[in-house]
Amino acid sequence: MLDKVADLAGPGIGNYADLAKVLPSDYRSLLTPKETQVALFAAKQYIEENLCRELNLIPVTVPLIVASESGVNDYLDRDGSRTPIQFHINNDHNQHPIDAEVVQAATKWKRMALQQFGMQPGEGLLTDMRAVRKDYFLDHDHSVYVDQWDWELAVTEQERNLQFLTNVVKKLWKVLKGAEYHVQAMFPQLKDERYPNLPDELVFLHAEEILEMYPDLPRKQRETAILQKYPAIFIYGIGWTLADGYPHEMRAADYDDWVTETVSADGRPMHGLNGDILVWNHVTQRRHELSSMGVRVNAESLVKQLTITEQMHFLEMPYHQAIMNNQIPLSIGGGIGQARTYMWLLRKAHLGEVSVTVWPQILKDMCAERNIFVLE
Repeated sequence: MLDKVADLAGPGIGNYADLAKVLPSDYRSLLTPKETQVALFAAKQYIEENLCRELNLIPVTVPLIVASESGVNDYLDRDGSRTPIQFHINNDHNQHPIDAEVVQAATKWKRMALQQFGMQPGEGLLTDMRAVRKDYFLDHDHSVYVDQWDWELAVTEQERNLQFLTNVVKKLWKVLKGAEYHVQAMFPQLKDERYPNLPDELVFLHAEEILEMYPDLPRKQRETAILQKYPAIFIYGIGWTLADGYPHEMRAADYDDWVTETVSADGRPMHGLNGDILVWNHVTQRRHELSSMGVRVNAESLVKQLTITEQMHFLEMPYHQAIMNNQIPLSIGGGIGQARTYMWLLRKAHLGEVSVTVWPQILKDMCAERNIFVLE
């Protein structure tokens, strides 16, 4: 089971020798760099406007840095392997200093913000979030610089269920499909028979069901296998320990609810009110994650998940206290990778074609040999 352990986190590519084997060798961008920028911002405007319309959201500002003691930063997983950049603000000659950190995602902050902006059930917010994740291996679809549409919607206790999550995911998928039509109307060359469009509908499966289909495969290989059958899927229940003794993927214990019992379409007991959207990338010939989302923990599921992950000390932090004391709204929320989405919509082979960040020289050279030119 060593492969399954190694597969719980990370992109699945751990060195540049392996990456050289998977980068496409016959690539030609369908858009020039200038056209790419025009299409990118057209997609951005379309997605933001229609997310707000479909989910009843308003755009709000979002922090780049947060106080370390607040507990609102996102640690992405539960094993402590992805830590934020921390720094000391020597304010007022160190008389009133602040220990701060760069956000890795706005997952927890958004829920606090629902209260700050007075959101009622059925109302929510959308952010144009920027983050730094220094512990990623830099490959074709992972970078240190992260841009996401982070959104959050206040809900009632009765809406904390699988059907409500499913309906929200379908609305989000409608927006992504619309963005694809939008950019292709502007640039018809994006309609290329080598790269089929997104299917009209997602296939919804529990992580437990996928393990039953491919019991001997590690998680990323299971995802690759199921995407050959269904090119666009939503996987429920990411974080719950499956029948083989491992979660589908490590998921932090204090934002998404992955412990609540649910029922599959055929009536079997399952777990989790969260999940990911994955599609098959026809350019890279690899699995491609577009979004992660979920119903957020309430006091009961927070305690259960912190107990499972042996992180009960988190309850001392203001964010966690706010959940325990019902001081912030119940909610559902998620993040949609902006560069990941542009990469898919514009038929790109590398994040660096749609996002400006830092890349090692070995990767830039490797890409240039394959006609993949990253922005600098």
